[in-house]
Amino acid sequence: MKAIVVTDQAAGTGGMKLVDRPEPQAAINDVVVEVHAAGFVGTELTWPSTWTDRLGRDRTPTIPGHELAGIVTQLGYGTTGLSLGQRVFGLTDWYRDGTLAEYAAVEARNLAPLPGDVDFAVGASLPISGLTAWQGLFDHGRLRAGQSVLAHGAAGAVGSMVTQLAREFGAYVIGTGRAADRQKALDFGANAFVDLENDRLEDIRKVDLVFDLIGGDVGKRSARLVRAGGTLVSIVGPVEERPADALAVDFVVESDRGQLGEIVQRVRDGRLRTNIGTVATLDEAIAAFNSKERHAGKTIIRVPHGNSGAQATVKIESLIPAI
Repeated sequence: MKAIVVTDQAAGTGGMKLVDRPEPQAAINDVVVEVHAAGFVGTELTWPSTWTDRLGRDRTPTIPGHELAGIVTQLGYGTTGLSLGQRVFGLTDWYRDGTLAEYAAVEARNLAPLPGDVDFAVGASLPISGLTAWQGLFDHGRLRAGQSVLAHGAAGAVGSMVTQLAREFGAYVIGTGRAADRQKALDFGANAFVDLENDRLEDIRKVDLVFDLIGGDVGKRSARLVRAGGTLVSIVGPVEERPADALAVDFVVESDRGQLGEIVQRVRDGRLRTNIGTVATLDEAIAAFNSKERHAGKTIIRVPHGNSGAQATVKIESLIPAI
């Protein structure tokens, strides 16, 4: 099968190669998925799990990518809850070969059914962004209606999900980003916007929840904006400055079939829009990942398989706001 591999951490995306690899086999409780679309997060190439296994041993060459949508083609022994030919989407294990390939072996519990009216590219754009937003807001942030949220990177893949879900559940959302991101953040539902390059972050009133996707100096300044009893949620590692009289949480997203179902249902009924910036084929993927142009939103890789698989009727364009 075709797959993208990495072998040199220092080379970053410039070290990616498109090669032929053996097709994976389903282990106990696994399925093999014929990948029709995959997502990739650039920071993956800095994660220890991309380069070593759980015992610290080198596992290169590694196939990166952890989000996928596709069709189940093989069931491992003991696998339940999914069936051959089923459309699925989800999140793969951090320590296993990933989704930038024609096929991927995935533990079945990490996948959820993908309805037939949702495009594969849309499905692949949801797992990391959607689950990160859901778990940060509700599992860790304990968001309640009427509260206020400071959502950093509100025009990005995760931040736009944070903004939309927080608004749906009755929060007042202040988005942040660059000046060029203002309108996109507002289109995704932010009530207000702070330009981190030109506005003073400290001028906003204290909030109940800060969702930090940036860290560093912005993360430290944001900690001072959490009101007593509130929560600072971070996905960029341990919090460097803890808020006074408030909770600080950093977490790593986990796959959850029930939450994936909640997220995709919101896409189907229009409550949630995905944020896809670039779509490329597997053959074009390395060039797309190494583009010098800045693209807001998520990069999705389509993996052609002839005429196999049902054609979805929900189109990507209907889920991306005008810029």
